[in-house]
Amino acid sequence: MSSPKAGPTERLLHQLNRAAGLRAAAAENPALEATRQQLRAWQAARLARTHADLLTSPRMGRAAAFFLSDLYGSEDLAGLDANVRRITPTLSHLLPAAGLEIVAEAVELEALSEELDFAMASALSVTAGKLTAAAYANAYRKVHRRADRERQIFLIESVGRALDDLVRHPLIGATLSMMRLPAQIAGLGELQDFLQRGYKAFVDMGGADEFLNLVVSRERKLLDALFAGDDSLLGP
Repeated sequence: MSSPKAGPTERLLHQLNRAAGLRAAAAENPALEATRQQLRAWQAARLARTHADLLTSPRMGRAAAFFLSDLYGSEDLAGLDANVRRITPTLSHLLPAAGLEIVAEAVELEALSEELDFAMASALSVTAGKLTAAAYANAYRKVHRRADRERQIFLIESVGRALDDLVRHPLIGATLSMMRLPAQIAGLGELQDFLQRGYKAFVDMGGADEFLNLVVSRERKLLDALFAGDDSLLGP
């Protein structure tokens, strides 16, 4: 783990390296990589079931989609690696400091999720190519790592609170828009788009407390249930 005193750019690079190393290790084992991808797709479907009401909410739907795809779903930020490393010396001039802090935490969340997925894929025994709720729950408990699961949920809430703080400062939104073209020219269009999607989703929601409380309480309830041996919240 990077030093808590490190700046956002240093933390961002550390977490990108962490995630990239895990993806590379999985890619060396085609069977493990196939299981990892199947696992990520299954988890994304589970999240969509658990938070179906948020995804269809007129007020919270956009934020829910951002969280469940960009932060906690089957997508990853692999495309950022090379460009962020190349542009590190000028990164702080291309994006606002508050935005970099959010990205650093989002990439830590992605790296931690990669670690947990790698461990889960190694523990899973998938029969006939199908991943079941029972198999998932058994692997979840076998891997254990409760503190890391709790850290995962903490980071989800932390990124959400930071985005909510960001939208309270209109100048940040204007800064993100002005930096869009320079970021694209520098090869950081994906990172810029990530920040703007999150910013716009939270602006549209008009206050994140209810949304974050629902997501975090449901995920904590699921965590507690799984470690207690109750798989019912996973769905089919």
